[in-house]
Amino acid sequence: MNLEGYLAKVKGYAPYLDLERIAKAYDFGEKAHIGQLRKDGTAFFNHPTSVSLILAELEMDEETIISALLHDTVEDTAVTLAEVEKLFGKEVAALVDGVTKLAVINYETKQERQVENLRKMFLAMSSDIRVILIKLADRLHNIRTLGAMTAEKQKEKAEETIDIFAPIAHRLGIFRIKWELEDLSLKYLDPEGYKELVKKVDKKRTDRESIINDYINQIDNALTDLGLEFEIYGRPKNFYSIYKKMKYQHKEFDEIYDLTAIRIVCEDVKDCYSALGAVHTLWKPIPGRFKDYIAMPKPNLYQSLHTTLMGNGEPFEIQIRTREMHEIAEYGIAAHWKYKEGTKASNNEMEKKISWFRQMMEWQSDLKDPSEFMNSLKLDLFNTEVFVFTPNGQVVDLPVGSSPVDFAYKIHSEVGNKCVGAKVNGRIVPLNYQLQNGQRVEIMTTKNAQGPSRDWLKFVKSTQAKQKIKQWFKKERREENVEKGQEIIVAELKRQNLPTKVVLNEEYLDAILKRLSLKSLEDMYNAIGYGGILTIQVVPKIKEKYFKDQKEETEKKKTEIERLEEMPNKKKEVKKSDTGIVVKGIEDILVRFAKCCTPVPGDNIIGYITRGRGVTIHRSDCENFEKTDESKNRFIEVAWANNNNTAYTASVQVVSHDRKGLLSEITMMMHELDMAMSGINAKIDKNGIAIVNITIEISDIEELNKLMKRLKNLEDIIEVKRMSS
Repeated sequence: MNLEGYLAKVKGYAPYLDLERIAKAYDFGEKAHIGQLRKDGTAFFNHPTSVSLILAELEMDEETIISALLHDTVEDTAVTLAEVEKLFGKEVAALVDGVTKLAVINYETKQERQVENLRKMFLAMSSDIRVILIKLADRLHNIRTLGAMTAEKQKEKAEETIDIFAPIAHRLGIFRIKWELEDLSLKYLDPEGYKELVKKVDKKRTDRESIINDYINQIDNALTDLGLEFEIYGRPKNFYSIYKKMKYQHKEFDEIYDLTAIRIVCEDVKDCYSALGAVHTLWKPIPGRFKDYIAMPKPNLYQSLHTTLMGNGEPFEIQIRTREMHEIAEYGIAAHWKYKEGTKASNNEMEKKISWFRQMMEWQSDLKDPSEFMNSLKLDLFNTEVFVFTPNGQVVDLPVGSSPVDFAYKIHSEVGNKCVGAKVNGRIVPLNYQLQNGQRVEIMTTKNAQGPSRDWLKFVKSTQAKQKIKQWFKKERREENVEKGQEIIVAELKRQNLPTKVVLNEEYLDAILKRLSLKSLEDMYNAIGYGGILTIQVVPKIKEKYFKDQKEETEKKKTEIERLEEMPNKKKEVKKSDTGIVVKGIEDILVRFAKCCTPVPGDNIIGYITRGRGVTIHRSDCENFEKTDESKNRFIEVAWANNNNTAYTASVQVVSHDRKGLLSEITMMMHELDMAMSGINAKIDKNGIAIVNITIEISDIEELNKLMKRLKNLEDIIEVKRMSS
């Protein structure tokens, strides 16, 4: 599309815009992107122009149109934000910056990168909502042209669109964009299901066309008789809403009757209620299916009367609204920028429209973990509202399932913190009571309130309430939080068999603490204690580090073993050392005996390679070291040397009833057996049992066994056993 064709389209949508300024931005953007191509082979600049035309169709202002033309220049070209500001002003530069991805920052995970992009986008749109409007138009064009991407990329973008961008369009009331985002995403998420659904819908709509036309004719006649000015037409439901009913409400396609809703657009509010009365005289309304969004608008300012009626044995829906309400329903918050009588809507009206975004950013600013941020964001975007009243009649919207505590924190943080009870329609209710539409809620507070209860976190539904409760515990109960947090994480580490003494120190956890934006181990305990972070956010990271360190340690041990086994001049026969031990394939290596089991010739033995200290000789049945798969890598074959004249130390314990002459008999026996005794220790316990420990020098296990046998034959002996330290 050339410049002339582009400007003609813009003028057709929004003739009031400064086309000369827009043409300047078009030329600048086209030159910046020259030579760049999209995945489908088309010129890259087709994308910014298409995004700007979507916004022109929404009748946005020229700053938004210009920002859309330039929104990829700072990220994908050599253009700087300073250049954009110099040529087109601060307002345009701020909008471009708001939609620029954080491509220059490295994040550890894809989810962290996505969260930071969303965080920046929401922060920018909290001061200028046009940022998200540009982003929605950008996403819509990308989804329209998703066919050139790989199947994996198509699914990824479609999921993100359904999870984040379509709900944002819904919250902003831009249903024209929302429906297209959902339907195009469904096409890539479930291609076969989408094709089948399109066929079924086309067939059924054709079958029901005459019925809907008959309903429209009856309504037309009734409203004409009342002298009303109106428009009436059928509006088909989008494919994704039908798909959701089939999947999540477990309905068969033939059970879905409201494929087409009838819409009546009146001149004013009074005529809307007159039209409602008229249709209720033609058909019986279905109880519980009437919704008055005129008296109680949705947070995105959507207004309409919705009623479901029974006609010809099948239900059908009618929506009734004014022209202004219809404009807001189609364009949502974008309708703010449409010129009316030469002026824009007031700033106060805009503040009201984006207040939920400001609130969301306020209570999500403390969410550091990417998964928690995403879950919280989806909850805020997807929640279905329940509307209740304050004692003075103000309407408060809350997520379905909310409690009086959610209501209290929606009013003010201090009201929530000092809440001690609640009344609903004048009756006292428990704080975990689920509020229903239309109820009047009164919060009882006291100055001496001890603050929120941790149990409240189990039933509150709004993100705002959860964050305010956590913030209170974070600030007021640090000592208690630290103690509780430490107990929680120690218990979880023990459950996963991780050594708490090794991993729970600041030096060891330094990198993990930084990733969680925590300054110290105490801060981590505190955050876990008040619920700011969960053990699932910490323990897997600790576990990953611990096993990574263990693996590195194992590799070092293997390297040491390989070094020993590959020493110069080694021969693959058994070599004798001066300790009376031979080590397979190695000579001139330090050998020492383990004090824990004091092996002597004749014992089954095993060698254990220790870093820098040669080979330690243990008895094979020694229980002092674990025979894990890891430690087995350090075992080495050893044996006792033949013709060995070395003396070895062994210890024997004699347990006997105490009597005179016992020590004398033991020492006499040692003399008779010609054994050298290097130490003796004796004591009497409270039960009169004598315990005598003897350390002797022997040549082999047979000599030791001979001594122990002779000792057992002494009078009053209870037990004789070989000792290990």
